[in-house]
Amino acid sequence: MGIQEILEQAVASEASDIFLISGLPVTFKRNGRQERQEGNILMPDIAKQVIEEIYEVSGRDRVNLDNGEDDDFSFAISRLGRFRVNVFRQRGSLAAVIRLIHFGLPDPQQLGIPEAVLSLAENKKGLVLITGAAGTGKSTTLACMIDRINHNRDCHIITMEDPIEYIYRHDRAIVTQREISIDTPGYLHALRSALRESPDVILLGEMRDYDTISAAITAAETGVLLFSTLHTSSAANTIGRILDVFPANQQQQVKMQLAQILKGVVCQQLVPSVDGTQIPVFEIMKTTNAVQNMIREDKLHQLDQEMQSGGDQGMCTMDGSLLKLYRQGRITKETALVSCIHYDAMVKRLSI
Repeated sequence: MGIQEILEQAVASEASDIFLISGLPVTFKRNGRQERQEGNILMPDIAKQVIEEIYEVSGRDRVNLDNGEDDDFSFAISRLGRFRVNVFRQRGSLAAVIRLIHFGLPDPQQLGIPEAVLSLAENKKGLVLITGAAGTGKSTTLACMIDRINHNRDCHIITMEDPIEYIYRHDRAIVTQREISIDTPGYLHALRSALRESPDVILLGEMRDYDTISAAITAAETGVLLFSTLHTSSAANTIGRILDVFPANQQQQVKMQLAQILKGVVCQQLVPSVDGTQIPVFEIMKTTNAVQNMIREDKLHQLDQEMQSGGDQGMCTMDGSLLKLYRQGRITKETALVSCIHYDAMVKRLSI
């Protein structure tokens, strides 16, 4: 089976990922579950052949692979879709995981992304963070927000992605998209360069370390609207994670900066529903005056209470969202308990 046939079957079955691993048949991931396809087990030479076909189809230079490095890139096939690929070695053989990205931008209503999340795109300046574990839909949520800005605001949007997933067409906005290692050496270089490119909105794919976090805060202070991501599970953890990368003698200053520029934190995860599909669950924090004070005064433990009482402003906690889905009959009690942030408190709330 060639790569073209594999990709066509994956798209037709609405898979989210494809696994090409020696010792297994071609495996699709659909609705969070593995589905091993009928056919022969991939032996190392066959896996290598299929992966070489990926490079041929994509026109990707093999320099990273030939240098013994992992390779992460994306490509498109006309009338089929876009694909994000990570090629790596395991047990001495080549392997690849391919993420499917359908042509066109996602529909937030169809995906269940609430208006309270999308409305954060209406800010004209500041910092908006979308957080969660890998594979929970952060890129998709960001794509919906950037698309809204593109359709509604005359501005210059600059994205820095590794790799580029969704393609935006210029609408009311000018959208320039830079792919790490192809268009620019790295996030930090791209971010510093962006400030000389008359930006209004910046999408920074990930705040990975001290340098990029520090540069992102500085950029947001210049008056642009900056979106980025972190692999954190709650609003309090997100702010704590940012503070922790700075030396102790700088943290008070960073608290003051975050209180001023942070517009919102959205934490998300995907959980299995009772009908076998996956649905997104959100924690939404918007930076009210009370939240600003909690950040300045290092009272992050109080953020949950503020989000619980801020429903009229579109705020909610992760556990509150899970509880709501359970009471609607959309998820099981077990899913709510496995996915919650505060286990003991969730047990009590479910037993009421």
